[in-house]
Amino acid sequence: MKTSPFKRFGFWLGGCAVAVAGLASSPVQAADAASFPTGPLTMVVPYPPGGPTDLVSRGVAMAMADVIGKPVVVDNKAGASGMIGAGQVARSAPDGYTFLANASLHVINPHIYKTMQYDSFNDFVPITQLAAVPLVLVVPKDSPVKTVADVVALAKSRSGGLNFGSAGTASAQHLSSELLKELARIPMEHVPYKGSAPALTDLVGGQIDLMFDSMPSAMPFIKSGQLRAIAVTTPQRVSVLPDVPTVAESGYPTFDTSTWYALWAPKGTPEAIVEKLADFAQKALKDPKVVEQYKAMGAEPVGSSPADFAKYVRSEGEKWGKLVQLANVPKQ
Repeated sequence: MKTSPFKRFGFWLGGCAVAVAGLASSPVQAADAASFPTGPLTMVVPYPPGGPTDLVSRGVAMAMADVIGKPVVVDNKAGASGMIGAGQVARSAPDGYTFLANASLHVINPHIYKTMQYDSFNDFVPITQLAAVPLVLVVPKDSPVKTVADVVALAKSRSGGLNFGSAGTASAQHLSSELLKELARIPMEHVPYKGSAPALTDLVGGQIDLMFDSMPSAMPFIKSGQLRAIAVTTPQRVSVLPDVPTVAESGYPTFDTSTWYALWAPKGTPEAIVEKLADFAQKALKDPKVVEQYKAMGAEPVGSSPADFAKYVRSEGEKWGKLVQLANVPKQ
């Protein structure tokens, strides 16, 4: 029997990436760390409102504003798998007044696009990881599917198999589905969207059959009964869905994926400013409202140092590059 490349290499899928960037011109050309900030900050979220990156980032932005005593404006700049917003941040002034909040897709994009207007690793300075979040496999409430085994059986019995949505090509949602497709050897067709929010809308409406999605955006639909949770993607069950099994315990023990979200500043941002932004975010992550919001979404706060997060970004970039190659995602 042919060995699955995923089993052979044993990679762990870490999720979807978050990046933080700013688009607007700053109040000053060179920020003074001692007095920073003297005006509003802009957090660029390169996805539509309501998606997981927006939900994870927006609460932190509000808490950061309380910590700083200055407004932190969330600017949604969706499109091109997060590259429109990230590109604007890369071109913004490196003074700390603009930064990017993005998902792990930020370090995956370089492996799937032949041409990019920026370098994901060298045109940004890592600030901090905000959160790590499991994904959850969801289906419409009227779907006959109740278990992973049901997904496999239905895919094999239906002509053409099943179709699944994602937040974009090579996103954690996409690669999680491809991993299940590979391990279970079932026919499934990918339907990419510009973010989780529009994909979930079509899933609720029955236009697609299933989706692996990040907990923050999927939980409201699960709680309302519009979607049914089938399995979570981490090795252990999650506290907000204690009765929902893992994919691993559903017959695929090597299955392990999650997404993560983080903040980045433009290249050239002074180290002292980056450290202050990280400190602001770390304090925001301890805000009781943020802690409760993350808990409800199934997100685990992180708040790493810039140095530790920089190492993580590099390792994740290498790992996802290998996974994209193994999943045969074509260069675009």
